[in-house]
Amino acid sequence: MRAARHLALSLAGALAPALAATQAAAQVTPPGFVLPGIDVQKRVNGILSLMQYALVPDVTTSSLSISEAASGDPGLSFTQFGGGFTVSQSTPVYLEGNASYTRYDPTFVATSGTEQRVLPLKWNTFSATGGIGWDFSLAPEWKLRPIFNFTLGHVESDSSLAVRIIEERTGRDLSFLDGGRMNAVGYGGSLMLDWERYRPEGEWDLEIRYSHIKLESLDSTSSGVEGKALARSLGVWGRYRAPTGKTVFDRPLRYVLEVAGSNYYGDTGDALGFDRLLSLGVGIEFDTSKYDMIIARTRLVLRRLIGRDVEGLSLGIAVSF
Repeated sequence: MRAARHLALSLAGALAPALAATQAAAQVTPPGFVLPGIDVQKRVNGILSLMQYALVPDVTTSSLSISEAASGDPGLSFTQFGGGFTVSQSTPVYLEGNASYTRYDPTFVATSGTEQRVLPLKWNTFSATGGIGWDFSLAPEWKLRPIFNFTLGHVESDSSLAVRIIEERTGRDLSFLDGGRMNAVGYGGSLMLDWERYRPEGEWDLEIRYSHIKLESLDSTSSGVEGKALARSLGVWGRYRAPTGKTVFDRPLRYVLEVAGSNYYGDTGDALGFDRLLSLGVGIEFDTSKYDMIIARTRLVLRRLIGRDVEGLSLGIAVSF
């Protein structure tokens, strides 16, 4: 097994409309403006549920952007940066890290009965997840890897003058939506089955991973508003690399074929209206190991993302040390 794994960064591509607008239906309730059917506590739980998509390294969500169906404006975007590695064969400690950024605009609609106003309430979520595990050898090319995961997250909401006006007229506590902040902590674990078969004619990698992480809010600028969510997912990732017959940097130039699928359960599966994603990728890999460089290999992979009402492209950049 290679002592070092990979570090990956995906750059967003264009994705077709997929997220139905989270707008409450207008109600004739004069006088003044009201927010019909809005449950702030439910929204807070929803934000934590969205954070769950980026808790562990996953190529299907490493670069995901979804447009709000009515306006076509970005309603949700994910960016993820992370990776993992095993220290060595003699010290089979597995370490992983993952950092992500999510921007979410649920687009509330306030109504006075005869007039509607759109409230662009944008939330920004930052999270960092670490993991430590141990490789148990099952066979020469198979390993079972239990991992303990821990997460720290932070949520910020954009200020909106319209929110303050609605709050004054209705008496509804929307302070969290008006420049609110919240910290979150997560803890749980993952179980991974890892297969690696490296030969001169080609290299195979396969990972099957189940993750179970609980998220809870630590504090919030809005009193009485606390969030919680349970992240459960099952992912399968496979990759094949083989020489193209060409030489670059005095080393074989490889082509890369990749497939990945993720299935989400519970809170995570309900957050965006889809519970599974499929990614198909093709790319090339440059080997610079002959030279005195920190980076031994660099991979460029173009991925096609497929899901229920979700599709698109992303360009992934990964390096091996």
